[in-house]
Amino acid sequence: MTVDPEHVLRAAAALLTRKSSATMDEVARAAGISRATLHRHFAGRDALVRALEALGIAECEAALDAARLDEGSASDAVRRLVGAIEPAAGLLAFLYTENQLFEGEEQNAGWALIDDRISALFRRGQLSGEFRIDLTPAWLTEALYGLMASGAWLVHSGKGAPKDFQHMIVELLLGGALRREES
Repeated sequence: MTVDPEHVLRAAAALLTRKSSATMDEVARAAGISRATLHRHFAGRDALVRALEALGIAECEAALDAARLDEGSASDAVRRLVGAIEPAAGLLAFLYTENQLFEGEEQNAGWALIDDRISALFRRGQLSGEFRIDLTPAWLTEALYGLMASGAWLVHSGKGAPKDFQHMIVELLLGGALRREES
């Protein structure tokens, strides 16, 4: 029987999104394969998490491309980005909690490229006068990540409606980021 690594990763992502402490046995069951087969493809949890990281980076890059960040207003681009990234939000929420991915010399350069693209969007919004200048693009980027992770967890817990994901995140972020007229 041939094992499709993409299927295994998607099954692992779906499970770990709901239960971040899932064991390799549980991941194997979710993928419909034996633990031995899982270990032939991923030597352990760290290897699996690193493969999920690569998938998460690819999903983010695709969402960034689909969102056309350079078109229209920065606010509209943020709305498009959150909508485009929503299908991967659960995986990204899981990855967001995996501290080893963001520490030390082994950090994947793909995250920095994603950060740069999103920060450039917020910088563009600041330069156009759309966003507040007292909040750095890096701060706004991290705030966006945090809101998307929180939104994904809320939806997965059943405490939030999937149809509200994009609206709630965008409105909360932009409600704090938009430049207000001085009174």
